[in-house]
Amino acid sequence: MLHMGILPDYIGVSAFGLKMGVIVPGSDVVSMVGEVLSKCARDGFLDDGDTVCVTESVVARAQNNYVTTDDIAEEVRKKLQVGPQGRIGVLFPILSRNRFSLVLKGLAAAVPQGEVVIQLSYPTDEVGNQLLPFDFHETLGKCEGDTILLEDIGEERFLHPITQVDYIALYEQIVNEQGAACQMILCNDPAHLAGYELDGVVVANIHNRFRTRAKLDAKGVNCITLQDICNSGPKSWSEWGVLGSNLSSGDKLKLAPRDCDRLADQIQKRVQQDLNKNVEVIIYGDGAYCDPSTGIYELADPQPAFGMTAGLRGKYREGLKYKYLVDKMLDEGYDIETIAQHIHARKDEQLDRSSIETEGTTPRKSEDLLSSLADLVSGSADAGTPCILIKGFLQK
Repeated sequence: MLHMGILPDYIGVSAFGLKMGVIVPGSDVVSMVGEVLSKCARDGFLDDGDTVCVTESVVARAQNNYVTTDDIAEEVRKKLQVGPQGRIGVLFPILSRNRFSLVLKGLAAAVPQGEVVIQLSYPTDEVGNQLLPFDFHETLGKCEGDTILLEDIGEERFLHPITQVDYIALYEQIVNEQGAACQMILCNDPAHLAGYELDGVVVANIHNRFRTRAKLDAKGVNCITLQDICNSGPKSWSEWGVLGSNLSSGDKLKLAPRDCDRLADQIQKRVQQDLNKNVEVIIYGDGAYCDPSTGIYELADPQPAFGMTAGLRGKYREGLKYKYLVDKMLDEGYDIETIAQHIHARKDEQLDRSSIETEGTTPRKSEDLLSSLADLVSGSADAGTPCILIKGFLQK
């Protein structure tokens, strides 16, 4: 076996995927993470100040945090106070088979003799999945934001540019298969749905859910968000509700994990007690990554980190603008060695965020950057490395 040992000081921030084996319901994630980190420690590859990132997927699976479409239907009937013949709205769902198809099935199953009115945003959903060609409204003689009906679009509908899925047809089919009628409209004004005299509305977008709900509340609409569905016990639950849920098998969804701060603390404590190392821990989901080729914002989870240890909360990644300082000192006639010594001496200096030395270096939450890096390393296709060890990030 190759023993890598401690990385030399000329290597900066580095991230490594750690293999942990198969994790199933009932697995002890804390012990499994501790075991793989003990191998790192044995090989001189675990240091104080490292960050341990564990993907939410295996945490939720170990918690057996699964619900069914029937569970969703029951929750919707209870929280919106609707019966089988009710009429409900679904506002601004994202276009995703993995993230939303089974959620929609559960919503429609709540009103099997009723109707589901789905209002989609255009030309893309909240995270950039394209529903219509850009500027398509202009071909209809409409202003941006005007309501577009299916008859306006016609039979030759736009397919998702990557998956080639007709999401309008898919979502209609899902609703109809539950016995409910389906009406589909495209409009970017959330208050538009208030005019349909519905028994209740499920606000289905992710990052702007509170703003969206507030607009409906102001109209007196009976509404909940996806976070309000399956967000408490005694069955499987997550404080995030069905936000961050994923397709599992059959009619099952895997919810986001629950109580992630507590789990992160347990891992941190285990590493300190067993390995005498002080690390920070994050339970991460989707990275905050926008694909430059498609414009799709990959963050379909409510936030990149579901939980973390206290040492990361509220911490920002910020510092000197090295490029500016180098150029400035070169122009002033300093040699390379002097420039390097000056930058090293100032690296721990606390600067005002509006100062010229930090210009262009936008402070970003450490938890977002760490989670995004971990997600890119582990990959959404699952590289078999659900634990990512990040070194050098918290040291300047």
